[in-house]
Amino acid sequence: MKWLEIAVDIPAEGLEMVSLIFEELGSGGVVIDDPAIIYSKMQSGEWDICEYPDVQPQQKAPVVKGYFPLDENSSFLIGDLENRIGRLGYQPKIFTREVKEEDWATAWKAYYKPFKVGKKFLVKPNWEELDNSSDRLLLDMDPGMAFGCGTHPTTSMCMELIEDYVCGDEEVCDVGTGSSILAIAAAKLGANHVVAVDLDKTAVKVARSNVQLNNVEDKVQVLHGDLLSQYNGQADVVIANIVADVIIKLAPDAAKVLKPGGYFITSGIIDHREEEVISLLKQQGFDLVKRRTNGDWRALVLTIKN
Repeated sequence: MKWLEIAVDIPAEGLEMVSLIFEELGSGGVVIDDPAIIYSKMQSGEWDICEYPDVQPQQKAPVVKGYFPLDENSSFLIGDLENRIGRLGYQPKIFTREVKEEDWATAWKAYYKPFKVGKKFLVKPNWEELDNSSDRLLLDMDPGMAFGCGTHPTTSMCMELIEDYVCGDEEVCDVGTGSSILAIAAAKLGANHVVAVDLDKTAVKVARSNVQLNNVEDKVQVLHGDLLSQYNGQADVVIANIVADVIIKLAPDAAKVLKPGGYFITSGIIDHREEEVISLLKQQGFDLVKRRTNGDWRALVLTIKN
């Protein structure tokens, strides 16, 4: 399959918003190429300097890249993208090129390194060798073309919240599981049974592969389906790292499947929609228990009113 790569030069402060625009337009993947981020990782010791010996923080402007099926709508897509970014106050330089699926589907692996999340997790790409001498729970991941490598703020915030609300023997449902990283995290924390659901068949395939990599097949069941349509259980915890509109759509069913005293952990909420999401969730009978913030992103923990 052929894809159109659209690259946008943008100041650092606009990276997250432009990435969100790509996602809203249906990008099959988003890549942020920012030398300043690589440089800061090197300076902090998180990444090995020998892998990026020539990187300097002001080497070039940051670039956001999105990937779309190459078809007759491509020219309209570029125009729509340019208009949306223009409304943010930027006049971006936009570059395009045709790529084959295998070219971009694996290029990100060079930047995916082992990293810690929260107090308990250590996430490792499955192609990396690592001696885990710490007491952290190891998540061996290959996200492939599914969302959820653990580095995005929405994913890391969910993982931190899962640490707080999954203590052992819970029934958990992960909606929009992507790579299944959150479902696997819950299983590693001691959840008794985790149902991971995704509408995307590629994500389901990736999720099942990662479940096997982490030896949690006895705990995690991956299903293909739309939101909670395939879930027939009663959950102690429902997890949804998706987007605001889908969270709102999911809320009534999440309220029905949660056990009394259960928790709804949700993220993927951009800052300017947080109040709207909270208000609509409260209308469905939820009480806000906790919130987290990371840059422009928000994560929430809610429970059903008694």
